[in-house]
Amino acid sequence: MAEQFTFQRTLDAPRQRVWDAFTKQEHLQHWWGPANMKNVVHTFDLRPGGMHHYSMDTPSGDTWWGRWVFEEVSPPERLVFISSFSDEQGGVTRAPFAADFPAELRSVITFEEKDGKTVVTLTGGPIGASDAEQAFFEGMNASMQNGWGGTFDALADYLKTLA
Repeated sequence: MAEQFTFQRTLDAPRQRVWDAFTKQEHLQHWWGPANMKNVVHTFDLRPGGMHHYSMDTPSGDTWWGRWVFEEVSPPERLVFISSFSDEQGGVTRAPFAADFPAELRSVITFEEKDGKTVVTLTGGPIGASDAEQAFFEGMNASMQNGWGGTFDALADYLKTLA
């Protein structure tokens, strides 16, 4: 079986607040994405088959597009989506930084309330990846841990503004 990526963080906020931060456009656009990029939400349709389509402006002036296509929305416990880089119209494209990065990843995010805090666990992996894409993905684990760590730091800071 192909290796999956797993990231977990405990956030000092109740589960409903964390769920809302992930599933409401007015919140998501304030914290999601790499710390050095500006995130702009263009479409947010939270339902199975719906799409979250966004752009990120890089420090060098480039714009990267991405999308999530929702497979499961089970408030406030579980969110499943297929993520990919995209074009401005929402079509799937390759990652702008590496040709061997898998075109699509399935992400499963769970939200567990524990003592007034929320344990968020993200598990994900490539869909239909070639051997080279799978190997590249597995080699990106440390980088993805750092990237998600920075994203969740931004989420933790944003949640404080909602308290």
